[in-house]
Amino acid sequence: MRSFFENIPTELPEEVFETLVAADRVRIERIVSRGHASPEEFWYDQEENEFVVVLKGGAGLRMEGEEAPLVLKPGDYVDIPAHVRHRVDWTDPSGATIWLAVFYR
Repeated sequence: MRSFFENIPTELPEEVFETLVAADRVRIERIVSRGHASPEEFWYDQEENEFVVVLKGGAGLRMEGEEAPLVLKPGDYVDIPAHVRHRVDWTDPSGATIWLAVFYR
């Protein structure tokens, strides 16, 4: 047994992506951010659907074509269909933002 809230590095120069479970049509990841954001002109455009929930911290998730980002706080989730372009505008700079991401086909 493990915990989403253990083994968080004190220094996070880059986001941490950790695959927890992977099978043919699903992958579950823990993502840890602290003040990270997508590069200015970068958009994710994924082959898979992505269900993501913020477990701790906070983030701004922008979907292409939307004026403002969705503000996610602990317990908030969103299901992003494949090829819906999106980006992370910001994550909480004062502490770890811990995401649970489920990629599925």
